[in-house]
Amino acid sequence: MPAKTLLDTAKALTSGDTVTLALSGSGAGEGLIGFEGAGRRTTTRLLEGDLPKYRTLFPTEFNSVAVIETAPFVEAVKRVALVAERNTPVRLSFEQGVLILEAGSSDDAQAVERVDAQLEGDDISIAFNPTFLLDGLSAIDSPVAQLSFTTSTKPALLSGRPAMDAEADEAYKYLIMPVRLSG
Repeated sequence: MPAKTLLDTAKALTSGDTVTLALSGSGAGEGLIGFEGAGRRTTTRLLEGDLPKYRTLFPTEFNSVAVIETAPFVEAVKRVALVAERNTPVRLSFEQGVLILEAGSSDDAQAVERVDAQLEGDDISIAFNPTFLLDGLSAIDSPVAQLSFTTSTKPALLSGRPAMDAEADEAYKYLIMPVRLSG
């Protein structure tokens, strides 16, 4: 269904304890969805068409896997992103035992942060839009973040872990596209 309609419906129905969902069957009214809750009722159309084959975008093999505590990582990205100009990426350099975050390229504003990180595999330097990276980190809702890489120009896979020595939680995966670094 259209995202804006779903968002508006969710906001309108937050005051109730339960929400009833109804999908139309075959025949008249095909392609409709209805919601009822908190004394309110809404109906909207479902979108037609096939969803993209998104599963093919997820890499299956990785050259590097980094594990970082989420809270210090988020705070470091926020601090470094303060000096990043509009649409300027945050550069991440993963080496054994450390992640170095950098942003800004002028003499006026530059930031460098170091965060402890475990890295299995090859060292890698990659850049991301800080807003997209922070969105992914907030969505995993885990104390530990895992970033899996193939190369610095291919999508990275962000997932959560309950602990540094635990396996990644496969219930939620966030695919993040890198920004090409110049030079």
